[in-house]
Amino acid sequence: MSDKIRVALFFGGRSSEHGISCATAGGVLGAIDRSRYEVLPIGITPDGILTLQPDDATGLTLADELPVVPDNGTRVFLPESASTREFTVRDPDGTVRSLGVVDVAFPILHGPFGEDGTIQGLFELVGLPYVGNGVLASALGMDKHFTKTVLQGAGVEVAPWVTVTRARLAADDDLWRRRIAGLGLPVFVKPARAGSSVGVSKVAAWEELDAALDLAFAEDHTVLVEQAIVGREVECAVLQGRDGAPARVSVAGEIVLTTREFYDFDAKYHGADGVELVCPADLPDGDLAEMQRIAARAFEAIGGAGLARVDFFFTAEGFVLNEINTMPGFTPISMFPACWLASGVGYPELIDELITLGIQTSR
Repeated sequence: MSDKIRVALFFGGRSSEHGISCATAGGVLGAIDRSRYEVLPIGITPDGILTLQPDDATGLTLADELPVVPDNGTRVFLPESASTREFTVRDPDGTVRSLGVVDVAFPILHGPFGEDGTIQGLFELVGLPYVGNGVLASALGMDKHFTKTVLQGAGVEVAPWVTVTRARLAADDDLWRRRIAGLGLPVFVKPARAGSSVGVSKVAAWEELDAALDLAFAEDHTVLVEQAIVGREVECAVLQGRDGAPARVSVAGEIVLTTREFYDFDAKYHGADGVELVCPADLPDGDLAEMQRIAARAFEAIGGAGLARVDFFFTAEGFVLNEINTMPGFTPISMFPACWLASGVGYPELIDELITLGIQTSR
């Protein structure tokens, strides 16, 4: 019997970030230490079906078309209770067979139904250790409105914002538009629960607002309108400390916009022109230390575990926290692994540390 740690790698999912999750899976499958880990790749189709996929990174790469988990006819079943960690699969011919006992789940799912606490709750119901943040931190990190509310309460500066729904606008359109106008121009319009800049618009004139709201409401029923902050876009990666030690924070990376309005989906995942990623960023030691302190404070404030990427605007007055991402991308061009690489932690070592933390973390 193998003494390797058995990892169930969950990827794909029902959100609009399905393809990004698949690309992250390709990165992990290609880099994980095979001498230590045996991987069970569980792809979740866009319809939410759990399937057993090949242990092969081929096809799970960023290209002109983002990868998609195919429905290959298999059906994966999680353990029935916390007394066992045995997974089973039903093959297309109807045969049901055991996939063996799993030591830890690694949910590299982005967006709703994966990064938002839903699958984390499922793992906890069946007593399965898992990589990353727990139910509360995942739910908080996914919802931009509640993230800002919690961080503001913890003394972390965030950009001023107004949260709207269709119902609020229908009840008193003038009131909410006055509140939005109070933010000044330009503003960013964002779905409350989405990532990878999906559904995000920059509004430079008020006549553009309705179209931006429609785009964001297509992703979520709650939308944030946020004051645009002028400053350098910098971010850092966070890892949970071992055995109750403080969180560890990487060096900073920077997103330098040359010709693009903002760091949108095409720039993040299709390598579109107009953006340069710099890591490590050129920050004085004192400023870097302050950024790392705030990142660790934000991670602590949401009850973080495992990992996060914390994004800031660095202004003349200091750091303004933009977002905290509880399951950042691991694609070849993602900033989370790049920040740790610049801090002396390679991709395979990073995966190893996350799995170790997942196994050791008490929920």
